[in-house]
Amino acid sequence: MAHPRDVLLGAQAGAVHLPVCDHYSGVEARMRKSLQLQAEMTQEFGACVFDVTLDCEDGAPVGGEAEHAVLVTELALAAAPQARVGVRVHPVDHPAFEADVSYIASRAGQRLTHIMVPKVECVNDVQRAEQALIQAGAGHLPLQVLIESPAAVHRAFDIAAHPRVQSMSFGLMDFVSAHGGAIPSEGLGVQGQFTHPLVVRAKLEIASACHAHGKVPSHCVVTEFSNTEAMTQAARRAAREFGFTRMWSINPAQIRPILEALAPQAHEIELASDILLAAVKADWAPISHAGQLHDRASYRFFWQVLQRAFDTGRVLPAEVREFFR
Repeated sequence: MAHPRDVLLGAQAGAVHLPVCDHYSGVEARMRKSLQLQAEMTQEFGACVFDVTLDCEDGAPVGGEAEHAVLVTELALAAAPQARVGVRVHPVDHPAFEADVSYIASRAGQRLTHIMVPKVECVNDVQRAEQALIQAGAGHLPLQVLIESPAAVHRAFDIAAHPRVQSMSFGLMDFVSAHGGAIPSEGLGVQGQFTHPLVVRAKLEIASACHAHGKVPSHCVVTEFSNTEAMTQAARRAAREFGFTRMWSINPAQIRPILEALAPQAHEIELASDILLAAVKADWAPISHAGQLHDRASYRFFWQVLQRAFDTGRVLPAEVREFFR
């Protein structure tokens, strides 16, 4: 039986594919807890449903950057074999950037899934980070970048086009601060960040740039981490209204709400399963389902629904689950 990945080729055939949640932690106890939680949830769901990004930028104490780089390297190397672990280094213009990449990537490069570079302003910043990886002997590592200023948003399409970039994240708090008070404080909240025109425009530019180049748009944190309902609604809006397929978590309590919000609903999984299995029986020729015509264009969409369902640990019909063995 032909596999959907081998049949449903198109403009997005080479698109980057990542877990829907990226969990950040920088304090030693929390980094260890995050890696342990990742291992436990991988066993629970049968797949690694979120990334852990160990944080040097906000995690390292001032003056203790080198020691923190050693710590995150040791943690990455000690992680479980099936773990997905990345590291956020300092910005390219920070004095610790070169040392971060040199030490971490040279020692743990084969164990890491990515390097996150914050405060990327232009393609030159990406190129500088790429050269640092190459010099560290980790030229294979992909870069994830954080867009945090109006100028960076303006250059989002150029940044997303760089072949080393696999994902772009939106840095809400720095973006709002960069406007010198022109965006009110409500723009930082769980409601205002989805309604203020400048913030909305930035999110749409980043998501559009990523989808244009087959990269993953990752939505910013929600600071109201103790409000599970607000977290869930924000994640759902980010996915369904703004096109984000990944989201940051800064507290373990946010991980499951993100998975739930970015996962397909049960009726979507059922419909996608019915259509894909019917397509297989028809050798991928056009079919009629519930009075609607479907062909490879819609098959591709429904395959993406099932892929996202698997990535978020949803229950799939046995016949469909065979595609993921």
